[in-house]
Parts: sequence; C-alpha cells; structure tokens
Amino acid sequence: MIKASLMYPYTEGARFDFEYYTDKHLPFVKASLGPALKGLTAEKGLVGGTPDTPPPFIVCGHLYFESVEAMQEAYAPHAAAIRADIRNFTNLEPVMMISDVLIG
Repeated sequence: MIKASLMYPYTEGARFDFEYYTDKHLPFVKASLGPALKGLTAEKGLVGGTPDTPPPFIVCGHLYFESVEAMQEAYAPHAAAIRADIRNFTNLEPVMMISDVLIG
C-alpha cells in the first residue's frame, strides 16, 4: 500500500476554503480516481509543536493506492482537472510526498 500526501503549508494570510475542499474537491478526486483509490483522509492542522505556534500545514490530504503504478494510471487522465480545481479552494501550492505505508 502506498500513500500520496498533499500538504498545504501554513502561510499567514493564505486563502483556504475548507467547505469547498471537503464538500466538492475531495468527492471530485474520489470519483475521478475510481476503484484504484483505496482510501482517503484529510486533516486540518491545529497547532505546531509548541503551544501558540501555527501548524506547519493548514491541511494534509492522504490518498491510498495499491502501488505507485496504480496511482499514476488512475491519476494521469484526470491530472489537469484535479490540479485546476485547487484554485477553487486555495492560493497555496501543495507539497506532495509518496510514501510506503509500513503499518496501517
């Protein structure tokens, strides 16, 4: 199992529409990726490592697939539309990380 994480860095004054992200963007991504997508979670950052510090990321979205190849095959036909939709909820560029899930 692999996980594709898209993390939106905390930036003072950045725009992030949480309602659009959860109610429209994530369902759109899920429908676009179809059965290759094995799971999806999203987390809203609250604080950083010490009290009264901002979180390093405003939101982290995690998508689970059987393999990198399965992810690439599912994503490729929809990449442009999914990337274009990001502008509807934020002016931030996500940081992406693909990881091998060791426990989960």
